[in-house]
Amino acid sequence: MSLLASIREDIESVMARDPAARSRAMVLLCYPGLWAVWLHRISHNLWVAGWPLAARVLSQCVRFLTGIEIHPGATLGRRLLIDHGMGVVIGETAVVGDDVTLYQGVTLGGTGNESGKRHPTLRDGVFVGNNANVLGNITIGENSRVGAGSVVLQDVPPDSTVVGVPAHVIYKDGARVLITDPSQIKDPLSGVIKALGEEVQRLRARVDSLDGQLEHATRELDSVRSFATEEEERQQYRSEVAKGSAYVSMGEGI
Repeated sequence: MSLLASIREDIESVMARDPAARSRAMVLLCYPGLWAVWLHRISHNLWVAGWPLAARVLSQCVRFLTGIEIHPGATLGRRLLIDHGMGVVIGETAVVGDDVTLYQGVTLGGTGNESGKRHPTLRDGVFVGNNANVLGNITIGENSRVGAGSVVLQDVPPDSTVVGVPAHVIYKDGARVLITDPSQIKDPLSGVIKALGEEVQRLRARVDSLDGQLEHATRELDSVRSFATEEEERQQYRSEVAKGSAYVSMGEGI
């Protein structure tokens, strides 16, 4: 596809996906995310052709102009929408599919000094919210969504939604995913949370056992109290009978 045809396709894609786009002229003149993508295609061709210095100089000029840094070695698909765009960083070995949406502050970065493929791969239709970080040689599956501010450190299945630091799946194929084991979140504190949960379960079992013992003791105490009351009533009855007997004996000679 020629550069002109690609520009026309990108403009039409923005018109279809961004309700803030009022006209094609506005998209052409006021969307720095598109400028960064278009100029990246030139810098990428320079990079592939063996002109790395020229490619990097052009990418740095684009960074100064738009606030978006895309390494010339990154591979970008068709109809990529970088909305607002300020602070977006896309690393050298990142691969971005078609119809992907990135918001401001997104980083597609690495996790260290490893060589080879060290940046993420975003499949077609992926949406990444603002200030999210997708790090390392991981894959975000087709049509998945990354919540704003999330830090993604492992692969995401297709048609999923992930949120959190580190990110974990909360929706899969439109259904809510319930997390029953804190270790599934891969959080450094998940071990502590799991230990607290086990301690709560142990204490709950202990309380249930004590409640059972207390209920049994209460029933026994009620039984003893009932027997004592009956005995007291019998003693009172005997006393009343004894008094009556004395009155009868005093009148026997009359």
